[in-house]
Amino acid sequence: MHKQEFLSQLQKRLSRLPQDEILERMTFYSEMIDDRMEDGLSEREAVASVGSLDQIVAQIVAEIPYGETAAKKAETKRRRSAVEIVLLVLGAPIWASLLISLLAVVLSVYLSLWSVVISLWAVFGALAGGSLAGLLAGAVLCLFRGAAFPGMALCGAGLVLAGLSILMFCACRALTWGYARLSGKLLAWIWNRCFKRRR
Repeated sequence: MHKQEFLSQLQKRLSRLPQDEILERMTFYSEMIDDRMEDGLSEREAVASVGSLDQIVAQIVAEIPYGETAAKKAETKRRRSAVEIVLLVLGAPIWASLLISLLAVVLSVYLSLWSVVISLWAVFGALAGGSLAGLLAGAVLCLFRGAAFPGMALCGAGLVLAGLSILMFCACRALTWGYARLSGKLLAWIWNRCFKRRR
């Protein structure tokens, strides 16, 4: 690897560091390679004797405290001009009402989906209750009233409702679990977008 190629790759790898730190490191390694070339090494040998880029970058990042890099990043953030601030304040009635409307729509869609899940659980409850009522009414008709045919029909209907309630329970459980996981991912995404970026 030639010197310029080494330095350009080093600069790319250190691009997240403050500019003065990058310049200092580039100057240091450039002089180190020049010194080794003056000692009689070829350009490729001098670059190879410096070490691998991975080790160099890891060492540089380890030497720089996190607070300094965070402070430098905070300093380099673009500040808003006076015109931008005035436009934000004057446009606040428009963009604030649009933002509130958007949040209301998103919240209503979210709650509507949960209401569908709750309605399906209510259907499961109705099926389970109907199956119990059918089985009990059929047993009463068969055993105590002597009406075998209506009692057996009610018992059959109760068994059908019991099977449907089992299927509905499995579907409701899967839907609730999937929607809860989706809600968790959505909340994590919103948290990462809104709060972690500010930090």
